[in-house]
Amino acid sequence: MRPLPRIPALLALSLLAACSQSDEKPPEIIRPVLSMVVEPQTSQTFGFAGSVEPQFSADLAFRLLGRVVARDVNVGDIIAKGTTIAALDPTALELAVQAAKAELSNAEAQFANAAASEERQRQLLAAANASQAVFDAAQQARKAAEAGVERAKAALAKSQEQLGYTRLFSDFDGVVTAVGAEVGQTVSPGQTIVTVARSGLRDAVVDIPDRLTGDLAVGTPFEIILQSLPSIQTQAKLRELAPQADSSTRTRRVRLTLTDPPQAFRLGSTVTATRVAKVAPTIELPLSALLQKNGGDKVWIVDEQTSSVSTRDITIASKGAASFTITEGLEAGMRVVTAGVHSLVEGQKVRILQGGAT
Repeated sequence: MRPLPRIPALLALSLLAACSQSDEKPPEIIRPVLSMVVEPQTSQTFGFAGSVEPQFSADLAFRLLGRVVARDVNVGDIIAKGTTIAALDPTALELAVQAAKAELSNAEAQFANAAASEERQRQLLAAANASQAVFDAAQQARKAAEAGVERAKAALAKSQEQLGYTRLFSDFDGVVTAVGAEVGQTVSPGQTIVTVARSGLRDAVVDIPDRLTGDLAVGTPFEIILQSLPSIQTQAKLRELAPQADSSTRTRRVRLTLTDPPQAFRLGSTVTATRVAKVAPTIELPLSALLQKNGGDKVWIVDEQTSSVSTRDITIASKGAASFTITEGLEAGMRVVTAGVHSLVEGQKVRILQGGAT
């Protein structure tokens, strides 16, 4: 018989090595993950847009019907107390003053005549040359003439006062913020000619949702930021809160007194009023951390001692466009995976990326 061919020693050794390698487990893949440490929020910052308005302003108007013949100010003009703002045509009232003066002169003449007549009747009565009735009539006529003088004086004073109303003055220092009538226009009593804002105190006026006003009170501090130049800021305190919410917007108007504002906070400037309010501790995570599985809401928790992940059931209070808020299931200090949650498995080893850990 022919002997069997021998397997070369080198080939045998390679076959034995291949068998031993097939028995070994492949090395476990450690996956890098993005994560964050849970930190419950105990405060929240709210911002509300508004504008700077004068704390006090007045709509100035004439008390009379008339035609405007002068308006000496325009929007933006700074005026001092007593400055003439506008004037009406005084012609008719000047004539009324002249007529009142003439009536007073006539009344004074009648009084002088009645007084002289009374004195004559008194002398005649003393000499028994006149009756008591005649003297009483003369005395009554003198009193009536005296009343006529007082009435004429009052009429003259009223006419002069009416004439004074043809000129409109400012009762305080301020700046003109609006005008409501032009030269040549006939205006009625009470019609706004100009609006003057008192110099000095200014308010930031904002509308705040009614649900966020529960803890607001007079004196509540705010920070005011100038929208055109956010680096310019000042402090403010709540001065006035509307007693009820607007029926359509469900917001309340709030007036905040600015504290020593820079000159950049001009009337009409757009601002943002911010405040930090304490809230019940809440945990907020990005939507990318949410794992919805088997009809439940979960997140992946990283065990930093074993560098492995496990799921944790959670209860969601609210969900927004980019984040969600948790009420139950997590505690402060836990590390939660924030990306790639659908490709992890229970107990998988992970490596925390330094750039993505917070």
